[in-house]
Amino acid sequence: MPRAPRAIAESGFYHVILRGNGKQIIFEDDADRRAFLDLLAKRAADAGIRILAWCLMENHVHLVLEDPTQTLSEMMRRLSGDYAQRFNRKSGRVGHVFENRFKSCPIENETYLLQAIRYVHDNPANAGVCPAAEYPWSSYREYVGPAEIANTRLVLDMLGGPEGFIAYSQPGQRRTYRFDRRSRVPEGEASEVARLVLGELPAHEVKTLPKVARNEALQEMRNMGLSVRQIERLTGVGHGTISRVTQK
Repeated sequence: MPRAPRAIAESGFYHVILRGNGKQIIFEDDADRRAFLDLLAKRAADAGIRILAWCLMENHVHLVLEDPTQTLSEMMRRLSGDYAQRFNRKSGRVGHVFENRFKSCPIENETYLLQAIRYVHDNPANAGVCPAAEYPWSSYREYVGPAEIANTRLVLDMLGGPEGFIAYSQPGQRRTYRFDRRSRVPEGEASEVARLVLGELPAHEVKTLPKVARNEALQEMRNMGLSVRQIERLTGVGHGTISRVTQK
């Protein structure tokens, strides 16, 4: 079955995810991480692509990029190929290091751009590693200090500087960002999407909220792509109530 063509962002902004093949580890040490960042900076500069945010996790990478010349696919192909050759040479492995195709989602407005950048920086916290501000392998520190890889000016101007960025990035706020709102939420990601919506409130406590607050939470979960069945499983609220509330 042929692959669907990538969605093109009229704005030129994209949230990109590059995953290890079969969820394999792609960074074995800090030298690997530094090598990837060096290659990312070089390939992006060669392609005329701006890096707005980045985060390196153990087996995947998040990027927010601006691609004004529609060279994203070629840039990512070169980047992943260069790094895979280095990684295999160093580790003695053979075969694919990354999934065959990186994932990308267009970002078409300023609100979604800010949410995407916060989501990228929140990855270590969402994975239970550490708070975003303490993680050394993301662009968070470039937004509160000297920028080396990320182009931080646009976002800092939007938020009123580093202090505004820190305030916007504070934990405990309700998150309403999901990587691709166009697609159905897979079962394995439903709990994570619920956490993005509910923040620190456990999903099973939604049913204990006052009626208005409960209904707002149910509607936001539906807006984020969760099915009625998924919401029922996560919250314990009845199927009929969810359907009635979210169809108004």
